[in-house]
Amino acid sequence: MQPYEERLTAPRSWWFIAVLVGIAMALILLPLGKLPLLCGLVGGGALAAVAVSSYGSARIRVVGGALIAGDARIPLEALGVPEVLDAEEARAWRTHKADTRAFMLLRGYVRTAVRIEVVDPADPTPYVYLSTRSPERLAAALTAVRA
Repeated sequence: MQPYEERLTAPRSWWFIAVLVGIAMALILLPLGKLPLLCGLVGGGALAAVAVSSYGSARIRVVGGALIAGDARIPLEALGVPEVLDAEEARAWRTHKADTRAFMLLRGYVRTAVRIEVVDPADPTPYVYLSTRSPERLAAALTAVRA
């Protein structure tokens, strides 16, 4: 049973920008002929699409007694109570309230987040900050799995 899974995909406007990068590369190579123009269009667009896709492929999962956020796997026993952050509070924790020791799966295009204090005394990380489009569902899943 998997109580929660979310993929933080890049916004549509970023894909449009990737297409524009391909067009720009084509225009740069236009004086060299038609073949370089096509290579620039395909190659530049493909590289930009790979960059957008890799940045936008972050996943958050609660499964098997662990919180998996990006490349991190955190046992739920090491985490405290999740705190749901609205857009304003999430921005505050991304900026002036942020601690450099915190683990942050941060995506600026996602306005809401969840902050979970790390209660493991052996871990120097004060909290985990996760950008999420459905913070209430993530907090409920974390609470349900721990109960």
